Amino acid sequence: VYVSKRHLERAEPQAIVVNTGIANAATGAQGEADSVATAERAAALLGLAPEQVVLLSTGVIGAPMPMDRVLAGVDAAAAALSPDGGDDAAEAILTTDTHPKTSVSHGDGFTVGGMAKGSGMIHPNLATMLAVVTTDYPLEPGEAIKFLRPAVDASFNSISVDGECSTNDAVVLLSSGAAAVARTPASGDEFARALGTVCSELARQVVSDGEGATLVAEITVSGAASEPEARAIAQRIATSPLVKTALFGRDANWGRVLMAAGSAPHNGGYANVDPERVSLSYNGTAVLVNGAPQNVEPDVAGAVCTIELELGLGRGRATYLTSDLSYDYVRINAEYRS
Repeated sequence: VYVSKRHLERAEPQAIVVNTGIANAATGAQGEADSVATAERAAALLGLAPEQVVLLSTGVIGAPMPMDRVLAGVDAAAAALSPDGGDDAAEAILTTDTHPKTSVSHGDGFTVGGMAKGSGMIHPNLATMLAVVTTDYPLEPGEAIKFLRPAVDASFNSISVDGECSTNDAVVLLSSGAAAVARTPASGDEFARALGTVCSELARQVVSDGEGATLVAEITVSGAASEPEARAIAQRIATSPLVKTALFGRDANWGRVLMAAGSAPHNGGYANVDPERVSLSYNGTAVLVNGAPQNVEPDVAGAVCTIELELGLGRGRATYLTSDLSYDYVRINAEYRS
């Protein structure tokens, strides 16, 4: 992470090297030296400056990099570079994932495509998730972040599998600029939509492939006093072990959602909730209306569950994706290093 940040301050990225199995985090000076050596080897093979190489690592924290295998892998990958190699790359970067994650969106004269890995330790801002998005839409040097940040906020930063953060998250956007597209406000808007689509599709694939996941929950909080409060409540619901285990059992048990909403940390206290104004629905079935139970049992037997919470306090709104919490999640993480 440190080396890649330093490189991004000095040059526009032209290549990415991804290794899985070892995170190269908490590895001290030797770990940094290993990252530098990896970038230098890739740069030499591709005719680039080392600063033009971004490094992404994921896996066990604190373990040293097996540099003989890493450098041999860089050599083999450089020799195998191909315009048709995207699927192989998406497969190669997986860890506990059960399948590759890819997405593509076409605009008027340009394309946006991406791949991601991520299954556990998924949470906003510091998730064990790597995503690489490429496009031929022409971007100016340093301009990518203007488009990437809002796309990430609405996608990768609005998901949670287990509420756990890690050391090695990254979303990288590269542009070849090869598309013969005139830069206009309209084309910029279209590119932003295409980028948002790719990021959102990849984020959903990460959640649906969450470690041990059997269900995806789509959480919408509306009517909050403010947007930050809506987001705080949505995140609290999405990360509640009680909500998530109930989802695994296909049991609405909607009091757990209310519990989570009422205990959402915000601004040194809790987000505003008025019990007499709250309405809650599962899969379109209202279980609570203006604080009054409806004495119905919603059907939550499917692979997708929508949870809609209306607070009746304002215009704040937020959405979140999460997965259930299953026996297999415990098994996978108990056996991770074995």
